[in-house]
Amino acid sequence: MTQKSTAILLMIAAIFFFAAMDATAKELSQRVGTVQAIWARYAGQAVMVFLIVLPRLKTVARTRYPGLQFFRSVILMGATGCFFFGISNIGLAEATAIMDVNPVLITLGAALFLGEPLGPRRAMGIAVSLIGALIIIRPGSGVFSAYALFPLGAAICYSAYNLVTRYVGMKEDPWTSLLYTAAFGALILSCIVPFYWQPLDLAAFGLLILLATFGTVSQLLLIKSLSLGEAGMLAPFAYVGLIFATLWGMLFFDEYPDVWTIVGALVIVASGLYVWHRENAQDAQPQRS
Repeated sequence: MTQKSTAILLMIAAIFFFAAMDATAKELSQRVGTVQAIWARYAGQAVMVFLIVLPRLKTVARTRYPGLQFFRSVILMGATGCFFFGISNIGLAEATAIMDVNPVLITLGAALFLGEPLGPRRAMGIAVSLIGALIIIRPGSGVFSAYALFPLGAAICYSAYNLVTRYVGMKEDPWTSLLYTAAFGALILSCIVPFYWQPLDLAAFGLLILLATFGTVSQLLLIKSLSLGEAGMLAPFAYVGLIFATLWGMLFFDEYPDVWTIVGALVIVASGLYVWHRENAQDAQPQRS
């Protein structure tokens, strides 16, 4: 398997666990509130990461980019907060569709700030995937409300997070980036959550553990993916999250897709497969000396 294929598979896996985390957060928010759900996501991840890296904590905690790691942590928490507030008020698939403007922002940002190429294949993949997203959300269908601004803000923060992660991830241990984002979010939110605390029953506690697990796995897969593949090349695969979000919405929240949602999902899948095929075909071409 080529390095690009590995990066793409890791990205798809990351998106799968992100969608699972979002579905868990939506359910937990309905039980204990959004602030406590966000805290659970970061505090649980911080504990898990700390225990895993404890034998080599001094090495993992050492970073070449303290400023960028701080910035990554701030904007990721902004993305998480905005999206969790969004999905607590609108459907999971709808919120995901609105947030899915981020591949366009990532691709353009990667070309402007990271010097990555913006070729016709990547541009076409982004354009077709965006069409698929628009088919699903159908502007004017009632999806756009004041609460839609939250996933839109999440998209902006998440795009910036991806670009900085791509830059940092090429030179640092993925666990270093994971440790800083988890520790920062846990520290800040632990100061806020006492004012919003709700008692946890057994089901809520189980959801808390799931949320932390999905958050940790998704972040690790994303960081590793961005350390292997260019952000612009990976951006179209973020739209796969729409399909996963629709699936979780059907299974757990009785949010059943209509025919246009299915059509849009098929367009997104076709776009991702096209980009994957063309990137690998380019790698397979003999290099001229």
